Amino acid sequence: MNQITVSRLFEEKRDAFELEPLTSSLDSLVPITVSDINRPGLAMAGYVGNFLSERVQVIGETEVGLLASYGEAQREEALDRVFQFQVPCIIVCKNLAVPDSLLARAEAKNIPVLVSPMSTTPFIHELTAYLDDLFAPIMTSHGSLVDVYGVGLLFTGRSGIGKSEIALDLVERGHRLVTDDVVTVKKRHENVLIGSANRVLGHHVEIRGVGIIDLQKVYGIRAIRFQKRIEVEVHLEDWDHDQNYERTGLEDRLTEKLGVPIPVVTVPVFPGKNITVIAETIALNYLVKAYGFDAAREFDQKLKEIMVQNSKLKSLARDDLE
Repeated sequence: MNQITVSRLFEEKRDAFELEPLTSSLDSLVPITVSDINRPGLAMAGYVGNFLSERVQVIGETEVGLLASYGEAQREEALDRVFQFQVPCIIVCKNLAVPDSLLARAEAKNIPVLVSPMSTTPFIHELTAYLDDLFAPIMTSHGSLVDVYGVGLLFTGRSGIGKSEIALDLVERGHRLVTDDVVTVKKRHENVLIGSANRVLGHHVEIRGVGIIDLQKVYGIRAIRFQKRIEVEVHLEDWDHDQNYERTGLEDRLTEKLGVPIPVVTVPVFPGKNITVIAETIALNYLVKAYGFDAAREFDQKLKEIMVQNSKLKSLARDDLE
């Protein structure tokens, strides 16, 4: 989503932010297109260079106090400096009273003015989080997302390879399903991928030969969660004798989703292979790596030390002629 209207912001967050309109219309000429917020106090004080007019303008005690400190003529000049820009809307925090001339200018330029009883800093944090979520890059991925030991594992692979069955088996072992078949992926901040369920599918799982089951109804609330950070992709593929699969784990393989790199582990599948236990091991190995221990590199270093030691022993034995 690239933009929202002020009226939609009002409708969706009216109760949460306790918003009330101070102007007669919410039909702004400018939509909200960014999640960042601007405080217009600097413009009121006289500096309008780099004024961020595309942002929602938030007025708090600083701006109201500044206007109150001015005489009438100076206050009108300060407001003129702000209202030379067409902004999406103005939101006044802490139910502060604003000059009538501010509201008159807003009405004339079709700039909605809203008021909230929330304190300024918490309000900015909440509004930014809401807009961040709306404007976050989004995609869908075919797969199953499961929380395994607190690690978000995204299972991918061809249709019918067993992603849903693995997810079901993991739930049976006490782990939690986020979604099956269609994963909605959102990019949050710079490098965080959040996976959630499709609204229609929810926590339903299709098991071939059984049909569609509602995992929450069958296993209870402990078996599901509504979203989870995606930390590792587990790609399932059919066993290929000619394929050179990773054997040591020394090489970190990555994949990208929405421009965010995440580790990917390719697991070859054949009848009888216990993918569930392997998935649990992948999650645990990710956790110990996060804590600074890499088993593959530790083992590699140990082998190198043994090779150096053996080389020294051979040299000593070669030179010992007695």
